[in-house]
Amino acid sequence: MKEFQKDLIDWYVKNHRPLEFRLKKDPYEIWISEIMAQQTRIEAMLPYFKRWIKELPDIHSVANCDDEKLNKLWQGLGYYSRCKNIKKCALECVEKYNGKLPQTKEKLLKLSGIGPYTAGAIASIAYGQRVSAVDGNVIRVFSRIYDIHEDVTKTSVKKKIEKLVDDSLPSKEEISYYNQALMELGALVCIPKNPRCESCPIKKYCDALDPASLPLKAKKKARKIEYKHLYIWVYKNKIHVVKRADTGLLAGLYGFDELKPEKSIESIELEPYVHIFSHIEWHMNATLCIVDMEDKNYKEIEEIEEHIALPSAFMPFFNQVKEIVYGKSRN
Repeated sequence: MKEFQKDLIDWYVKNHRPLEFRLKKDPYEIWISEIMAQQTRIEAMLPYFKRWIKELPDIHSVANCDDEKLNKLWQGLGYYSRCKNIKKCALECVEKYNGKLPQTKEKLLKLSGIGPYTAGAIASIAYGQRVSAVDGNVIRVFSRIYDIHEDVTKTSVKKKIEKLVDDSLPSKEEISYYNQALMELGALVCIPKNPRCESCPIKKYCDALDPASLPLKAKKKARKIEYKHLYIWVYKNKIHVVKRADTGLLAGLYGFDELKPEKSIESIELEPYVHIFSHIEWHMNATLCIVDMEDKNYKEIEEIEEHIALPSAFMPFFNQVKEIVYGKSRN
């Protein structure tokens, strides 16, 4: 096992991406980056991360930030419930830990929005705790190393792999590099469809006869399809936006009306759009309704762009409306 650890860490030292939040080993930055990177490639996440850290450099600043600004900083990453949990977690850290993240995986797991992987990443990378950090990359690496032909989405199989990872852990002095090395190997070499086995530093330890076929996963259920028609009310260069219900998809965020205004001067049909969530597809049509009266829910286009977190599900319609409104104002 020591040779395995050494080969992997040596490869990591020479080949890792210079990710600032990991090199600094700042627990706050590791936490934010790992939450942002869930279901988002690190390269795509980095601009959002840098913007967030510039505006909110520590846990106290998150705890004191209003929800609208937090949502705006999160805009584009989706899964806004994660942003809500970051705020909850920050408040818990201020209340219980003087604005710091606790050092053990066990305590981290008790905080809002922090699961086993994120807790393990913070505890091992930032604090040098000898604990595992098992994400999808690590599951893929170990399912191939041990040639595991079982459904990795099953809890029992996940636990089996976690045990194998736990048994492979090096000393506290090497744990930070080791866990990061496993993550990097899965991200750069032991990739999902076409693993780069010829470049793998631990291929001599791998039992997989057909690495590309692993890990095994149960076939996903077909996504449910929901049909929606939006009505985007426009008064001059202002757009009517409404806050969505506190439950359900995109809860508490801003969106457009699903009812026609009582009176329209002009109606324009917009290009339809399909937005895919993890379990649901929204097949949407939209009508731009130009009206001659406004209320407090109408916002300037610039205000929406600068201050309101409009979910990506609605952005194609917002961009179409913006072009039409600005085109009319120039004519």
